[in-house]
Amino acid sequence: MPSFDIVSEIDKVELHNAIDQSNKEVSTRYDFKGTDARIETKDKTLTLYADSEFQLDQVNDILVGKLSKRGIDVRCMDYGKLEKVSGNKVKKVVTVKEGLDSELAKKIVKMIKDAKIKVQAAIQGEAVRVTGPKRDNLQEVIAMLRKDIVSDMENGFPLQFNNFRD
Repeated sequence: MPSFDIVSEIDKVELHNAIDQSNKEVSTRYDFKGTDARIETKDKTLTLYADSEFQLDQVNDILVGKLSKRGIDVRCMDYGKLEKVSGNKVKKVVTVKEGLDSELAKKIVKMIKDAKIKVQAAIQGEAVRVTGPKRDNLQEVIAMLRKDIVSDMENGFPLQFNNFRD
């Protein structure tokens, strides 16, 4: 019976490369000379440092550009609030969201069931497995989810459809 998984994950190697490229660009740019602007990473948490709020926005723009070029969906970034460190220095914590939370997984399963397509959807940890008798039904589910969840720009969520089995 054909099946596929609905997940939300990012390529950690590409994320790390984008952060390294961003740090390199920040260190070589003229407008950042003599400043403490940088990006530090720890697991799924990025911390952006700069000397002023304007420079922090510039570091963020550089990071978003590098992430986009490397194919990482920037909607998976959850920005924290701006914090003063010492003097004029500021920092912002950015969390990388990965995996489907239970609320979104339940919403996806409900959408699939409400669509009256002959498939079954089951939550398995941080993924949703969809199985059906025909490959066409599975492709119909993928098209529906892309239209409803992924393309919704305001509160869209980056989804990937992988582990497709025939």
